[in-house]
Amino acid sequence: MSYKEIEIYTDGGCFGNPGPGGWAYVLKADGVFEKEASGFEKETTNNRMELRAVIEALKACKQLGGASIKINTDSQYVKNGITNWIHTWKVNGWRTASKSPVKNQSYWIELDALNSALPVTWNWVKGHAGIAGNERCDTLVKEAINRG
Repeated sequence: MSYKEIEIYTDGGCFGNPGPGGWAYVLKADGVFEKEASGFEKETTNNRMELRAVIEALKACKQLGGASIKINTDSQYVKNGITNWIHTWKVNGWRTASKSPVKNQSYWIELDALNSALPVTWNWVKGHAGIAGNERCDTLVKEAINRG
């Protein structure tokens, strides 16, 4: 089955940074089909969990098919990284403007491949602002960490 529009909310977080972490996404296809997923890592960082949430959501989209995919993230790190910074990082051999290695490079490479293969648009949303999809992800992240 293929969908016209897929909208996704993602979130990631840690108890401590680094520390035990969780990621989650909520996916709606054509405003009807809904899928939620979450996961746990024993020792990680907040940024890694934000990246993992988007990576896992986009993997799910590859299986669903879709003409357009809108990612809503409350992470400026993820949104700016994939829409702006990554181009320079790749040109500079995965180095930042200050010439230090890009943190979480393996996550960025995986996200870049998915982003390049799918029709994704990126949207930043304010966290903890009452946005239903974002709030649900936040709850799923906390549940994943507590289960871990």
